[in-house]
Amino acid sequence: MADVQTLNTHSTTFEIFAGLENTDHEQIVFCQDNATGLKAIIAVHNTVLGPGLGGTRMWMYAHEKDAIRDAMRLSRGMTYKASVAGLNLGGAKAVIIGDPRTQKSEPLMRKFGRFVENLSGKYITAEDVGTTTRDMEYVKMETDHVVGLPEIMGGGGDPSPVTAYGTYMGIKASANAAWGNDSLNGKSIAVMGIGKVGMHLVEYLHKEGAQIYVSDINDSALKEAANNFNAIPVSGEDMVDLNVDIFAPCALGGILNSDTIERLKCQIIAGAANNQLEDELVHGNLLRSKGIYYAPDFVINAGGLINVYSEYTGYIREKAFAQTENIYNTILNIYKTSADENINTQMAAIAVAEKRIQDMMRVHSTY
Repeated sequence: MADVQTLNTHSTTFEIFAGLENTDHEQIVFCQDNATGLKAIIAVHNTVLGPGLGGTRMWMYAHEKDAIRDAMRLSRGMTYKASVAGLNLGGAKAVIIGDPRTQKSEPLMRKFGRFVENLSGKYITAEDVGTTTRDMEYVKMETDHVVGLPEIMGGGGDPSPVTAYGTYMGIKASANAAWGNDSLNGKSIAVMGIGKVGMHLVEYLHKEGAQIYVSDINDSALKEAANNFNAIPVSGEDMVDLNVDIFAPCALGGILNSDTIERLKCQIIAGAANNQLEDELVHGNLLRSKGIYYAPDFVINAGGLINVYSEYTGYIREKAFAQTENIYNTILNIYKTSADENINTQMAAIAVAEKRIQDMMRVHSTY
């Protein structure tokens, strides 16, 4: 494993460690291999409940410090996601720095698999943004600590339909909390980002009779949504200004900030994107003050994790969908906790997650 300085983060080792002082991550691993061009970061946040499971994201980050920050924030979200979902898993995440369209290769993914193997089961990887089940096949050649494999290899295949189903359940629960009825028939819903998860979500919403608006950088996806599900394409810049009942962010994170929240006209925010709040406390409180029901991202999008966890324990697809359906009641419980404790829903979800972790610390320590 490379030392910290080999990543050329334009920071000293001291500065990097100083940046970690306010986190509670167990381990940050920097991976570099000149022969394959691999530059990656594996962040293990917490393993009290079990080994850290989280996907590997490949992205062309503007700065390497952004990759570190992303890995750390995403791994923390995985800890809470697993805890709230009742899974015996900890939280971890990996990011590979590079363009997945031009820089990804079999040698690069297999070398990454060697780094995963070196962690001896403390980290279990899976696909994420920029990686595929095929990539996980390459990783599997070097380590057994990988899920998200094709069905032909005994895996669960693409987890995005399950993630979408859980998001759909979370939207219905939010509708129940806001309006006393979970029917989405006739409701107007803006889905920002219609990749693998977003498109499946649009299909669920269409079947229930919702009026759907969509945005994406992929024109072919917009055409597919319009042709198959009567969705109305809208530019990404205009999505937050739409007068809709529900806003569903399903792209990258950070969409909910001081500017966008003031422009929103919806009553519910419930989408599959990770890390939607730019600041959990400030912007979570702002949403609450505006009377907007916000379904915490790491709760509503847990279907994908539930799916690969089912693979980890012996995959049965029906079991994965059945457990994902519980997201409905979990979201309702989060809204109740938020009201009872007079805190925003993000803080309520974190409190629920941390309570389970603290309870289990009485049973065992780290994995």
